[in-house]
Amino acid sequence: MENYKSQLIYFLKISNQYKPEDITDNQLEKFIIWLVNEKNIGQSYQKAMLATLKKFYKEIFNREVNLSHLYPKRKENKLPKFLTQNEIKKIIDITENLKHKTIITTIYSCGFRLSELLELKISDIKSEQDCIVIRQSKGNKDRIVMLSPKLLDLLREYYKKYKPKEYVFEGQLGGKYSARSVQQILKKSIEIAKIKTQASVHTLRHSYATHLLENGTDIRIIKELLGHNSIKTTEIYTHITDVQKHKLRSPLDFL
Repeated sequence: MENYKSQLIYFLKISNQYKPEDITDNQLEKFIIWLVNEKNIGQSYQKAMLATLKKFYKEIFNREVNLSHLYPKRKENKLPKFLTQNEIKKIIDITENLKHKTIITTIYSCGFRLSELLELKISDIKSEQDCIVIRQSKGNKDRIVMLSPKLLDLLREYYKKYKPKEYVFEGQLGGKYSARSVQQILKKSIEIAKIKTQASVHTLRHSYATHLLENGTDIRIIKELLGHNSIKTTEIYTHITDVQKHKLRSPLDFL
């Protein structure tokens, strides 16, 4: 639901010179093509935006939009972007605001999706069991991740200062923190840390998985920690770590 809202807001902002009901299917098609060619969006975002537009026009204007031909046909086979452990440490260390530091650290420490972070409640943190419960995440499944002692110390410090009522991270007026705010926090910290790698909130999740593999964690355990349905989804991280694990050398080194 959070993704639907953010994509709809973006579409309405870009097309604000028109009334939504006056926008034709042809204009919607040009909008998607512009996103693909100029904004270099991925296939998952492309599919999500198409679904958002279809739902919006059906529910608000009772209009069927014909955009099915714009759904990407070819499956992407890209390696996930990730940050090194040194880059993660630099980003966390450079973030001075306690709330912002805690948000970034929590995402990385637990491998959270953005939606999972926003839904995290104080009652989900089980400090006596050294774990965090992630409820009704993707696929409506609950799962458990480890609670780092370092993260627990940071969360306690954060709680004493900000005193959230229900959700761990709340807006100024209470309720869930906004997705856009989290994205802006990370973007700012990356800029201050002078990290050249392009990264998003989901990159922290990729980094979490990659670093667990690098440190010898069984891929089947990582699958459960990430909440993947299939081991094949998790195996994409092995393409990154295998090169390091086997200490493979470039042919250039043999010259």
